[in-house]
Amino acid sequence: MGMGELIIVLIVVLLVFGANKIPQLGDGLGKAVRNFKKGMHEDPAIDVTPPKAAPPAAPGQGEPPKQP
Repeated sequence: MGMGELIIVLIVVLLVFGANKIPQLGDGLGKAVRNFKKGMHEDPAIDVTPPKAAPPAAPGQGEPPKQP
């Protein structure tokens, strides 16, 4: 990407977003990149271990009486 192409892209961005929005866009982009880098170096906070199975119920406990 040459210097002329870069200038054209910057002019289009300026026309689309306006001069007042460019600093806000830069700030938001900087925060997004910072959070992405921070997230890549942190350990995952999600517990991916499977839940333990409940022990089987003893016979006669918790079961309705059988009808003949």
